[in-house]
Amino acid sequence: MKRPRLNPQLLGAYAIVALGALMMLGPFWFMFVFATHTNREILSLPPPIWFGDAFLDNLRQLLTSLPHFWKNVGWSFYIALMSTALNLFFCSLAGYAFALYDFKYRDALFGFVMATMLLPSFVGMIPTALTMSWLEWMNQPRALYVPGAVGALGIFMMRQYIASAIPRELIDAARIDGCGEFTIYWRIVLPLIGPALGTLGLITFIGSWNNFIGPLIVIRDMEMYTVPLALRSLQGTGQIPWGPISAGSAIAVLPLLVLFMLASRRLIEGLTAGAVKS
Repeated sequence: MKRPRLNPQLLGAYAIVALGALMMLGPFWFMFVFATHTNREILSLPPPIWFGDAFLDNLRQLLTSLPHFWKNVGWSFYIALMSTALNLFFCSLAGYAFALYDFKYRDALFGFVMATMLLPSFVGMIPTALTMSWLEWMNQPRALYVPGAVGALGIFMMRQYIASAIPRELIDAARIDGCGEFTIYWRIVLPLIGPALGTLGLITFIGSWNNFIGPLIVIRDMEMYTVPLALRSLQGTGQIPWGPISAGSAIAVLPLLVLFMLASRRLIEGLTAGAVKS
């Protein structure tokens, strides 16, 4: 039998993809490796590239320096879950209205919402801090998830997916059958946009979990810190404890890895929805 010829272009494409994967996975690998080594080993040249046996010592130092670390993890979970739930609800409502309702200035309003995506995030830092202070919400979790309860990216994703996945005839048939508007949204629209909800939920949860600037502005007590802010507080004076920081970072990344593995199928379905016509 004739052996198949190797395609140089295909091999080159695979090599580029493999190199990109290594570059993206490299920081994660070293984070987990450094979590098992002492500071001296981490700062040595060359640095360690395989796991050591100092993880428990690093974890002990982490909990000594941050006695409220597990409470910080709990606050991060609570804020991320609340942000995700609020975003899914309000963004899907707004996307449903923009996609299947005809009302005055709809396109102009949608364009205004999209224009807010052009603003850098740091532009809202001072107004957010002043607003939270005026509401007396400083140092409270609601100051983190209420301002981000709805976002332009989520509205755009929901609007595009609903417009392509749900026919207007289905909504009209539900109205003829006597369904109210919110009933149509809750019982017909939501069950049909699962991939988009999964994608937006994953993006929102990761963004809220990794949020650093927001807690830095409105949170004051170390007991209320989220995980990124708590780990950053270790980088104070003196030698930076890279081992404990890496151990804490590894613990903080594990929930995201598990969530991504569970929701990766939904994420791919949501991102590729409408890319190919049936």
